[in-house]
Amino acid sequence: MSPHTKGALYGLTAALLFGVSAPIAKLFLSEVSPVLMAGLLYAGGGLGLLLCEWGRRRWGSATVDDAPLRRADLPLLIGIVCLGGMGGPILMLLGLQRLSGVFGSLLLNLEAPFTILLAVGLFKEHLTRKEAAGAIIILLGAGLIGYAPFEPVGDPVGVLALSGATICWAFDNNLTQRLSSLRDPLAVMTVKALSAGIVMIGIGWFSHDRWPVAMAVAALMGLGTVSYGVSLVLDAYALRIIGAAREAAYFATAPFVGAAFSVPLLGEVWGTREVLVALLMGVGVLLLQGARHVHLHTHAETEHDHLHNHIDPHHDHHETFVDGAHAHQHRHQPITHEHTHVSDLHHRHPHA
Repeated sequence: MSPHTKGALYGLTAALLFGVSAPIAKLFLSEVSPVLMAGLLYAGGGLGLLLCEWGRRRWGSATVDDAPLRRADLPLLIGIVCLGGMGGPILMLLGLQRLSGVFGSLLLNLEAPFTILLAVGLFKEHLTRKEAAGAIIILLGAGLIGYAPFEPVGDPVGVLALSGATICWAFDNNLTQRLSSLRDPLAVMTVKALSAGIVMIGIGWFSHDRWPVAMAVAALMGLGTVSYGVSLVLDAYALRIIGAAREAAYFATAPFVGAAFSVPLLGEVWGTREVLVALLMGVGVLLLQGARHVHLHTHAETEHDHLHNHIDPHHDHHETFVDGAHAHQHRHQPITHEHTHVSDLHHRHPHA
């Protein structure tokens, strides 16, 4: 499987697992506050990932160890936790209190275009024209899912808060891409999910929100294990493989997944708009997946530590071939070559 296809599968599966959480979580809104619900979902995700880490250590001989987090990673990790695990959720909840649900959902779709703009403009990723067209089509479909022109908008403070949340998550996506390219995505996402869960539960506790019954707590944390734990890790792997810009486009299909699962779970029905969105997003995904970026490019000398194997032409730094994936400090010699590539760790070179 090509890296592009693997990254697409990770990103789309992450969107599927995250998107299905919205209609399921909606079933509990009558007895759980949004703040406390967010905390339980994130906490469930973090605890689930801790369990995965325990299993990996217990049966480590059957797995590949990725590069662990190091002290030098602390600035990036703090940024991910503060922006993605704390700032984003808090601003989102403040904004949703002041805006209609429909308009709030539309504003949350700004995360994807903000992520793409930052990835391309600030973090030196690239998109071909075909990929840019696919991303725009997917974003258009995501906007159409919640489009309701006669819904009340809400006050400017709510708009600013929710817009601020999407900017926080856009930076979070790009910082996560950089860190998960070097370090173990499971470790990165465990820290993020647990931090967000603790913050949200703490806000709910100090706000004197009513604690739900034990069955609701167990159900929400179980849902969080899949939709906020496994989904986050798959998303981090997608970020590692294909970059933040492409991942944002694939993950933008999550609102459509939520709308699709609302039919059997909430008794909602599909109309012309939903069918149109399905077709638009399908075309966008095909354009993204079908694009290929090939040109002559030069890699400068660099030294870093991350998971790699010696089949990759960028990692022939040993005189003797080492079988399998492994992580250690290694140096890349300058090299100029031409091959299909995306915006992974080794391809942040300038594009005309």
